[in-house]
Amino acid sequence: MRLRFVRIIHTIIWAFFAGCVVAIPVLAWVGMFSQASIFIGIVLIEVLILAINSWHCPLTTVAARYTTERRDNFDIYLPEWLARHNKLIFGTIYMAGIFLTLIGWLGWLS
Repeated sequence: MRLRFVRIIHTIIWAFFAGCVVAIPVLAWVGMFSQASIFIGIVLIEVLILAINSWHCPLTTVAARYTTERRDNFDIYLPEWLARHNKLIFGTIYMAGIFLTLIGWLGWLS
C-alpha cells in the first residue's frame, strides 16, 4: 500500500515536470519567451534536486524502503523503457527548449 502511494505521487510529480519540459520548446516556438522562461526555472528546481541527490529522485529512495525490486520503473507508473531513458529524453527536450528560448530572446527565432 505504501509503495503504491509513493508510485502514484511520483508519477503525478513526473507528469507535472514532463509537461513543463515539453511546454518549453512549444512556448518558445510560438514566441512566448517569458512563459517558457518561467517553466525553465520550475524545471531547474527539479534539476537541482536531482543533482543534490546523485541524479536520483528522492522518491526513489523512499520507494526502495518498501520493496526489493529494482527495475527501472519500480518506483513510478511508467513503462520500463521510458523510466530507463527518462533523463535522456526529457533532458534533451529541456536543453532544446532552453536553446529555443535563448535564441528567441535574442531575436534569432523568426
